[in-house]
Amino acid sequence: MFNPGQDRLFVSFRQRTQEAGAYSEAVPVRSFVSAGYTHLHLQARLNDWYINSETQALEAELDRFSRQFAAVHSIGFSMGGYAALRFAKALNLSHLIAVSPQYSIAPDHVPFDRRYRKFAKEFDPDLGGLMEREHPVQGVVLADPFRTADLVHAQMIDLVFPGMSVARLAASGHPATQVLRQGGKLGALQRLLRTEMVGVSQLCKLHRTSRRGSPVYWRHLAQRAEQSGRQELAATAERRHIQLMKDKASEKAGR
Repeated sequence: MFNPGQDRLFVSFRQRTQEAGAYSEAVPVRSFVSAGYTHLHLQARLNDWYINSETQALEAELDRFSRQFAAVHSIGFSMGGYAALRFAKALNLSHLIAVSPQYSIAPDHVPFDRRYRKFAKEFDPDLGGLMEREHPVQGVVLADPFRTADLVHAQMIDLVFPGMSVARLAASGHPATQVLRQGGKLGALQRLLRTEMVGVSQLCKLHRTSRRGSPVYWRHLAQRAEQSGRQELAATAERRHIQLMKDKASEKAGR
């Protein structure tokens, strides 16, 4: 925890990591700490989507801890986005940006998504299910519509959490902030959350203003166009991707 004693709380969650089995060094999110938030960073030691023998104890502690705050905001990525939704009620979460989160990783819940099956062996579908954990949190789920599984997860979440809307950021990848990151818009994303102005239109606008200069966007667009048989668009997007990569390499070499 960073900057304790404030009346607003920002919560972040570690996402799925190659460093599973150990905790990583936590650092404060400066924009929230500077704006007068207490920052709580939560980590799961394993890639277990925070569902384990300690889940209920954590839930009880978060419920006790969060009562002192007038507002609780969060940003979560993939596994971290799922965790923000799973603990939304315990945290009394008011505003959330969930980036490419999962509705669940239990095969019975999401038979269409096999990406996380090796992590789902110990996943308790009752303890990890979102259906019974509706909470009136307001915010947006970001998803790349070219990644069908991510979009379906987002739509399922939208049904359980009616205060959450789905922002479709085409060719944004997983997590769906890759284009925003390349466009230097993550700070703007955080400002929207702090000012509680998080909406689909605002986030789609940030994406549009970032994609022209984003190699990731053009690479993903080229791949999608190729898959759908739009060869001319695929070739144009691939040329744009290559040129942007060359421009960035030249810029880096000139520094």
